[in-house]
Amino acid sequence: MTTPRDQLIRAFHDTHSFKWDPGKGFRLASGLISPFYIDCRSLMAHPHARRLVAQMSYDLLKPVELDCLGGLEIGAIAIATSISDYAWAAHPPRAWRTFVVRKQAKDHGLGKLIEGAVHPGDRAVIVDDVLTSGGSLLKAVAAARDSGLTVTHALVIVDRNEQEGKRTVEQQGLTLLSLLNIRDLTDRPNSSPAH
Repeated sequence: MTTPRDQLIRAFHDTHSFKWDPGKGFRLASGLISPFYIDCRSLMAHPHARRLVAQMSYDLLKPVELDCLGGLEIGAIAIATSISDYAWAAHPPRAWRTFVVRKQAKDHGLGKLIEGAVHPGDRAVIVDDVLTSGGSLLKAVAAARDSGLTVTHALVIVDRNEQEGKRTVEQQGLTLLSLLNIRDLTDRPNSSPAH
C-alpha cells in the first residue's frame, strides 16, 4: 500500500502539474528562470489530489494550536477550504475557519484586505501552494498579523528548495511545514526532464 505522500507525488505527475525542462526552463513570478514548473492550481482541480493535500496537511497541523487558516488569493483558497473540510469531518471534528488575503484591499464596501471568519487574537496558519523566495507567503503573513492574527506556522504543498525561501520564512519567526519538496518530484522513478 502506498503512502499518501507517494500518492501525492504520483498525482503531480499523473495530472501533469509538474514539468521539468532544464534546457529552457520556466519564468517564475519573480522573473527568474527555473527548470521546474509546479502547477498546484491544476493539481487542486482534481478531487483525489485535493483529498491527499487535505489529509497530509491535517496530519501535519494536528499538533498545532490554530483557529483559522488561509493565504493569498487565489491559490490558497482551495488549499485552506480542503483542509478545513477535512478537519471538520475528522474525529473529533475541528472547526478550523478559513480566510483569504486579497492582493490589495477592496476600494468599495468595507475595504477589507482579509475576507473570512477571523477575529483579532485568532491563531492562524498561512497556507500557500509553492515556496520559492517566500515573498507571497510573507505578504499574507504580514497582512494577517496586521489584522491582529497570531501567526506562528506556515504550510506549503511544495518547497522548491530555491532562493532560500525556507530560511527567509523562518527568519520571520515562522515554523514552515511542507508536504513535499522538489526532490520528491524529481526523484520519482521514471521521472526525467521534459515530463
